[in-house]
This record gives sequence, C-alpha cells and structure tokens, in this order.
Amino acid sequence: MFKYSSIYINVLSLLISLIIFIFTQLFFSNYDTFTKKSSLKAGFQVQDIASEKFTNGTENTKQDEEIKKTEEKNNERWYLEIPKINLRADIKEGTTKEIMDDYIGHFEETTKEKGNVGLAAHNRGYKNNYFQDLKKLKEGDIIFYNYQGRTIEYEVTKHVIIKDTDWSYLEETEENKITLITCVENEPEYRRCIQGEEIKESEDG
Repeated sequence: MFKYSSIYINVLSLLISLIIFIFTQLFFSNYDTFTKKSSLKAGFQVQDIASEKFTNGTENTKQDEEIKKTEEKNNERWYLEIPKINLRADIKEGTTKEIMDDYIGHFEETTKEKGNVGLAAHNRGYKNNYFQDLKKLKEGDIIFYNYQGRTIEYEVTKHVIIKDTDWSYLEETEENKITLITCVENEPEYRRCIQGEEIKESEDG
C-alpha cells in the first residue's frame, strides 16, 4: 500500500510540474508578444505625433505665406475712396474705354504720388460708372487716394466745368493735388473737373 502511494505521489508531482511548466511558457510567450505590440503601438503613436507636428508646421507655414501674400497684395493695391459719394474703386494705368469699363483710369502723363495725380472714369451708360456722383462733391469734401500702401488725404478745392480740350488742370504742380475728370451729361464738348489739395499735418499736430 505504501509503495503504491509513493508511485501515485510521484506521478501527481510530475503532472503538476508539467502543468506549471506549460503555464509558465504560455505566460511569458504572451507577455513578450504583448510587450512587442505595446512597443510597436507606442512607436506608431510617437511617429503619428511627429507627423502631426510636421503637418501642422507645414500648414502654419502655408497660412503665414498666404497672410504675407495678402498683405503684400493690399499694399500693392491702387485705389480711390470718396466717402461722400460712397465710392471705392481700383485704379489702373491708362484712360481707354476698356480700362475705364472696369477701373478708374490714370492719366499716364501725370504723376502717381507727388505732384498732380490725374484720374478719369465714366459717369453713365457703361459697365462701371465710378464717377456718376462726382457732381455731388463740394469744396471741403474729402478724397482718399491709396498708392502702394500709402494713403494720401485731399480736400476738394475746385469744382468746375471745362472744355474737353482744356488740359491745364492736369499740368504738373509743385503742390500735391488730385484731379478727377469725367464727362458732363448731354454736353459732349465739356468735362467736369474736381480738384483737391493734399491735407498736410500741422507742425503742432
């Protein structure tokens, strides 16, 4: 009886040892796999974060470039603004019909900044009639002229009707002026001429 019990115990011990060995192997095998997967996952997360930072950095750079281009474009804009008649329109070189269909035209013979700036536009019957309300301007009204990011403020000093052959108002001047010319309704031989002088800051101000 005792001998049988010893054999039984030995067999039972062997079975228990085998079970423990198998369980240990399975546990460490799964642990290694889990660790590798975790490491790979962590690696992908780090890579994703780095990629996201790179992408965001690229997007921010593009946004900065777009902002810079917009600012440069605004600085390059050439336009006229007259609050009294709710006018704001871009200016382009030349006074042909094609140009004045879409823009206020600049007399090529006149200056663009210092001296006497000469501009012309349609007042009726065309695609754009930017000077249609020019007749409403009076002495003392304000005109804003922007060229390459610099805004010059003028005060209207003259509002006259001139012959279509009279170019004296577009002659060069030492003072900074702006001269706006358009047609007169039903009087093809005449032109409406608005002239303003630059408002300069006082030495005290």
